[in-house]
Amino acid sequence: MPTRSARTRWNGGLQDGSGTVELASSGVGSYPVSFPRRAADEAEGVTSPEELIAAAHSSCYAMALSGQLVRAGGTVESLEVAADVSLGADPAGGFRITAIHLTVRGRVGGVDASAFQDAADAAKTGCPVSKALTGTSISLDAALL
Repeated sequence: MPTRSARTRWNGGLQDGSGTVELASSGVGSYPVSFPRRAADEAEGVTSPEELIAAAHSSCYAMALSGQLVRAGGTVESLEVAADVSLGADPAGGFRITAIHLTVRGRVGGVDASAFQDAADAAKTGCPVSKALTGTSISLDAALL
């Protein structure tokens, strides 16, 4: 299996510095990062590690759920997955990712709501990104449309 890479160039201190994260493997883009914007309510056009983790988790989860649903005999028309990643204070000092909430809505033939929920739960624990984030509470809201 391949290894994927990203690079960040940072200039300055934590509060007055800024940087750029580059998605190096795909080459699809470079994005500004800043700690003050990371810790603010509004991102104002600046990404953060939490947003990048949310993107990784939502896409990984969608793939894992699609596989689970096909194994359960379903036909996946569409899945809409959102991942909300929260940053907060770490009791040990500094900051930590405090929680991740996944929301999925699916249009899937051949499975009922119970089978969809079972597949959604299995995908939550089986997704490689979920596995990498096992130290964080991950909640799930799954429903057929």
